[in-house]
Amino acid sequence: MKKVNIVGSGFSSLSASCYLAKAGYTVEVFEKNDTVGGRARQFIKDGYTFDIGPSWYWMPDIFDKFFADFGKKTSDYYQLDKLSPAYKIFFSDDVITIGDTMDKICEEFERIESGSSVHLRKFIHKAQENYDIAINKVVLRPGLSPLELVTKETVVRVDQFFKSISHEVRKRFKNPKLVSTLEFPVLFLGAKPSKTPSFYNFMNFADFGLGTWHPRGGMYEIIKAMRALAEELGVVFHTNSPVEKILVENGTVKGLQANGTDYSSDYVISGADYHHSESLLDSKYRQYTETYWEKKTYAPSSLLFYVGFTKKLDRIEHHNLFFDTDFERHAEEIYDEPQWPSEPLFYVNFPSATDATMAPEGCETGFFLVPIAPGLEDTPELREQYFDLIIDRFEKRTGQSVKDAIQFKESFCVNDFVEQYNSYKGNAYGMANTLRQTAFLRPNLKSKKVQNLYFSGQLTVPGPGVPPSLISGKLVSSLISKKPTS
Repeated sequence: MKKVNIVGSGFSSLSASCYLAKAGYTVEVFEKNDTVGGRARQFIKDGYTFDIGPSWYWMPDIFDKFFADFGKKTSDYYQLDKLSPAYKIFFSDDVITIGDTMDKICEEFERIESGSSVHLRKFIHKAQENYDIAINKVVLRPGLSPLELVTKETVVRVDQFFKSISHEVRKRFKNPKLVSTLEFPVLFLGAKPSKTPSFYNFMNFADFGLGTWHPRGGMYEIIKAMRALAEELGVVFHTNSPVEKILVENGTVKGLQANGTDYSSDYVISGADYHHSESLLDSKYRQYTETYWEKKTYAPSSLLFYVGFTKKLDRIEHHNLFFDTDFERHAEEIYDEPQWPSEPLFYVNFPSATDATMAPEGCETGFFLVPIAPGLEDTPELREQYFDLIIDRFEKRTGQSVKDAIQFKESFCVNDFVEQYNSYKGNAYGMANTLRQTAFLRPNLKSKKVQNLYFSGQLTVPGPGVPPSLISGKLVSSLISKKPTS
């Protein structure tokens, strides 16, 4: 029986481990931290439960398909609630509420801009067609050749790869609030809307068409489910086991070294940060130079705060976006002239607003996120300065005092992404999905220099986000299992 060792235990690694174990491989997973999950870990303090990383459950169909591949359902492991409303967007002079149906969303668009709902329905219909092509055709290809993007569906839509989301949105909608509302989902893909191909408007269908969901108990319930499934299939996990080296002999992988011990295997997959993974190889076996990594466009990093509030808060939803400052300017300060943002947009997640298990009774669990450029200087003073800035704006926009109800706050930023996840420049979401970094133009799933060495996760195919990471694990496992398993 062939053996596979996997570096890291994030979504892509867990996904790959399940598929390979099902295909008959012996699989062991090595995680440097004390719990599995990679960036999707959990933090519990004084009865407050926080998802440290991902907090949006979009594209429920991808999770359903993953568990269905093993004869399971998501409901075998966790309970999903559809959020109603999905989220709120706070502007300086108004609040937009995104409902849980297209009819409700159209009504809200009409309130802001008369006639806009007609354009919205057409736009989302087109986005739905793209979603079907993207999810059922394009993303299920391993990024080995440019020809993978050539299908009868993509050929007739080739212009959508050369026009931007921004171009498509602004052609139809004039009100800047509606423009921001429609451009926001592509921020999950890690680039400015003006640099993201309009084909990626399928994210708008994921948002408005499929809705926003919450696994009861938090996103970490998915990690627990995937680990349980992996263990049912025979996968062995080693936590507190940082990998120090990927072992190669005569150009073929031989295993890895963790905690000073060599573990031999026929294949190695690294679901850890790609740049870091290559640093575990002798330099002659690395595919990409430092210059290559330096020139790439990365998805943002984040300044995160985990805050326990000793009272229930007013006028907030589970997900809240604060777009009460200049969207364009913040994007420029992330991508064009990387610097700490002058007036940042930010996001706040209150899972306890819909899920009582996430906070003590009468209290609120708050997760604040400021998107920032990767690689910035990160000091306690800067973190404190930005917390004061966003909490002041939060109080002003929601019309309530909350500072006096803060029981504790913890922060996480660039230095923590580097230290805890070996993340290149402290990026939070991997490599951006720009035209020049799509599909076969991303770092490869399969090493060109080392036989039987593979990679998965946000810096490779298909891209950033939780659902793409699940797919990345499936793609890499299929590349391996096409080989004889005996």
